[in-house]
Amino acid sequence: MIRFENVAKRYPDGTVAVEGLSFEVAEGELVTLVGPSGCGKTTTMKMVNRLIEPTEGRILVEGEDIARAEPVELRRRMGYVIQQTGLFPHRTVLDNTSTVPHLLGWSKARRRERARELLDLVGLDPDVFGDRYPEQLSGGQRQRVGVARALAADPPVLLMDEPFGAVDPVVREHLQNEFLRLQSRLRKTVLFVTHDIEEAVRLGDRIAVYGEGRIEQFDSPATVLGAPASTYVADFVGADRGLKRLSVTPIEPGDLEQPPTLHLSDRLDDAATRMAADGARWAVVLDGADELHGWVSAATLAEAAVRNADGAGTVGDHARRMEAWLPLGSSLKQAFSTMLQHDAGWIAVLEGARFVGVLTPAKLHEALRRSVDADARAVARQDVELETIESS
Repeated sequence: MIRFENVAKRYPDGTVAVEGLSFEVAEGELVTLVGPSGCGKTTTMKMVNRLIEPTEGRILVEGEDIARAEPVELRRRMGYVIQQTGLFPHRTVLDNTSTVPHLLGWSKARRRERARELLDLVGLDPDVFGDRYPEQLSGGQRQRVGVARALAADPPVLLMDEPFGAVDPVVREHLQNEFLRLQSRLRKTVLFVTHDIEEAVRLGDRIAVYGEGRIEQFDSPATVLGAPASTYVADFVGADRGLKRLSVTPIEPGDLEQPPTLHLSDRLDDAATRMAADGARWAVVLDGADELHGWVSAATLAEAAVRNADGAGTVGDHARRMEAWLPLGSSLKQAFSTMLQHDAGWIAVLEGARFVGVLTPAKLHEALRRSVDADARAVARQDVELETIESS
């Protein structure tokens, strides 16, 4: 979709903004450009819509050399979102959102319909927000309008220059979540500039880590964190890159343990006997459809069985609800956070509503090690055999 071929930008005073850029962004891919201020990441993005002209090399979008395109028409074919949104203060939210369709000559009815559709898509009720002006919106709401405006003419390419950098951390995380939701649905080709490595890791399908005017590493977030290409990259992503990697490592079926399971309707005496025979300290409790209900300890069942010598009662009478659970495919960071939040020694993992296993702290650590080793060896996670140190 976007291809850079040995692109450079040099200024008359001898300043070199970027040099020797050669990389590709696939259709539907979100690539984050990350690095310190002045490293050339914004220059790279602005060359794509010709706000800055390259000194040498070629940039192709959908196979077309953009140097041959009329700049204004080129920009109308791309969505552009900046940090301060750039909304027109004298125009309503609906009018701001329909700016590009208006320039393209769409009818008033068509562009208003499109603006309403997009405001709803980014989580702003057009009946509530459509007639407001930018000054009547919060910072996060203005950023949503900026994204909606960039999507108005359904462009194949989105250029985003630190779009969430001017809002507080809570709003920023919410906007990131909303943008990931939109991207999973729309699959735009996105160049996303940020100085925040955590944002780059969270959003990007791949990351371009910039040094001074050049890309030091262009790879998946997991690889950048697990196998930095240089000392510079390792220093930039930080000494806590192992923790950051948790956010891009999903829970897989092979990471899970299979504890004993009981059902709500199981007889109390039968369940206590099974638990004692297995030597298990606790069991997961499922309902009649094998969906997660909670858990129960062996001690609780044994005590209840003694009190009810005739075996009356069921597991459901003594099971506790399970609050610590996540869907399969959630990140290890979410798993670790859930364990801490609920002070849990393990969390249940579901596929849909079906219980598939539990993740323990030891298995979480093992999953992270497998992920790092898999990238280093270029193999699948399930093919990695970990070395362990036996305690004496």
